[in-house]
Amino acid sequence: MDNLKKTAEGFNAGLLKTVTGKILAAHLVKGVLQQGKEIGIRIDQTLTQDATGTVAYLEMEALGIKRAATELSVSYIDHNTLKVDHKNADDHVYLQSVAARYGLVLSKAGNGICHQVHLERYARPGKTLLGSDSHTPTAGGIGSLAIGAGGLDVALAIGGEPFFLKCPQVVGVKLTGRLRPMVAAKDVILAVLQRLGVKGGVGKVLEYFGPGVKTLTVPERATITNMGAETGATTSLFPSDEVTREFMRCVGREHEWVRLEADEDARYDEVMQINLSKLVPLIARPHSPGDVVAVEDVAGIKVDQVCIGSCTNSSYKDLMTAAYMLKGKRVNPEVSLTVSPGSLSVYYALAENGGLADLIAAGARILECTCGPCIGQGQAPRSGAVSVRTFNRNFEGRSGTADAKVYLASVETAVSSALRGEITDPRTMGELREITMPERLTLQNALIVEPPEEEEALTVELVRAPHIKPIELRGELEEKVTGTVLIKLEDNISTDIIMPAGIYLALRSNIPEYARHVFEPVDPEFYRRAVEKKGGFVIAGENYGQGSSREHAALCPAYLGVKAVIAKSFARIHLANLINFGIVPLVFSDAGDYDRIEPDDLLEFAAADLDRRKLVVKNLTRGIEIPVEHSMMEAELERIKAGGSLAYISKNNARK
Repeated sequence: MDNLKKTAEGFNAGLLKTVTGKILAAHLVKGVLQQGKEIGIRIDQTLTQDATGTVAYLEMEALGIKRAATELSVSYIDHNTLKVDHKNADDHVYLQSVAARYGLVLSKAGNGICHQVHLERYARPGKTLLGSDSHTPTAGGIGSLAIGAGGLDVALAIGGEPFFLKCPQVVGVKLTGRLRPMVAAKDVILAVLQRLGVKGGVGKVLEYFGPGVKTLTVPERATITNMGAETGATTSLFPSDEVTREFMRCVGREHEWVRLEADEDARYDEVMQINLSKLVPLIARPHSPGDVVAVEDVAGIKVDQVCIGSCTNSSYKDLMTAAYMLKGKRVNPEVSLTVSPGSLSVYYALAENGGLADLIAAGARILECTCGPCIGQGQAPRSGAVSVRTFNRNFEGRSGTADAKVYLASVETAVSSALRGEITDPRTMGELREITMPERLTLQNALIVEPPEEEEALTVELVRAPHIKPIELRGELEEKVTGTVLIKLEDNISTDIIMPAGIYLALRSNIPEYARHVFEPVDPEFYRRAVEKKGGFVIAGENYGQGSSREHAALCPAYLGVKAVIAKSFARIHLANLINFGIVPLVFSDAGDYDRIEPDDLLEFAAADLDRRKLVVKNLTRGIEIPVEHSMMEAELERIKAGGSLAYISKNNARK
């Protein structure tokens, strides 16, 4: 590749022979490929979904972007399809007008979940994809370097700007053997989570290689790359090989296939080995994707609800597996079973081949092709219920029921549990015949809207309902940053805790209204206190901001005047979002100092001290100094001092 000489400085030459290294080298536009250093890469494709896309496109308007400069950008409506009042419908009309005006493909409500649809229709080996959703790495299953980010970063990429990130380590996950009957791809990623936990992948790309890779279909690979996000990894990806080619032939895109595999002498920063032949069915217990045990260890727990679908397990293979296991049987009468097809194309294929009839006859409730229960949009379980789901997250309260106990498992485990009414090791249900892709999965186009030509697009009027509010820019960082500690939080606080989803997602385009619910799941008084104190500080433990990419978890606290978050560590996407919206992210130099700050303490630090990376925060209430540090690059520091990336870029554009 042309960029190989440029990237070799400080970078393990063997890493340039990995799939990750090859794609990064081909797309590098700024910096050098040296771990921990900032790089800028060209983005070929973008995706947004409606829960994050509305704000992303409001930001795109504020930036003055005239037309999408990417090879392909797609706006998906897949999260907030439930219309109980005008808000979601109004936002959908806005998104449709934006797509037409700026040259984006629109996937309308009902067409499917963005990651499944993108995998089928658009993802290509060797391309870069940036999405305003943390599970964008799903496309890594087809050999695309796909990264989740905040909406502002995606808006900039649509406008042709590079995406900046710290050059990641590349962890090779060597797969050997072959999955045994009733053991699934979901068990592979649960095994990875069992080893890495929910923050062990931060700053890393998980690249799969080895003879076991050839035994996994693209939908199985996509399940693994999708849920790699729960480790905190930058992304996950598989090579593009003959298996990839066969999948692309199946969906009518063989002409877009290219071979992309690691060289034999490729070297990884670390190597993890997994023998597929030795895996057993696994399950993640409440309330963390990282709390993984063998299914047999928790077998017998009574189950109230089973949900199959989400972007992790809603492919043709997944749902045909469920249909085959349920054929001629009946769901336990004390269990509610729901099925959410991942795309209209999958739904149509199930209807065509009889799989849908088998699901219905067994007692499954067929939901729309959307995220649905995964984000708390319907199907909230009863109080204290046990729900087994094939989803990727089981954070407390995410289901819509605060005290529900949500387990994450494979389709095989989920169906077995639905039939018996208790958590069941699927190996006790007999063997499952191999489920193969059809000769051709015909892509359905009824809910895809292509953009008009540019000349016609210029005449399109953006349709904004009154509740869609413009993004307010933040002022410059004060010389002395002073404020009260508004809240002190534990480890692994998710964006669902910072900014609850479910029914509140309907407020996503109205920041003043949505901000009323910041930290509501753990502190219903936070909004009132933040307004009274005119903002302040947030104190947190490890892995603050894990989970969703939703930038509202930074944007809404910024609107309330939150000036800085001091944590033991941050999740990658949320860290970037904090910087984008002018909230200073600081890390305790000594994690033990977390115990030296309490709610209502008055803190202060000098903005100029940020230039030194290591500085002190004064606890004026207790008369002590606390050493902290940050990882912001020079360009990020400029933006944080300007009040965030949007404020910085807007001011620079105004000067020009």
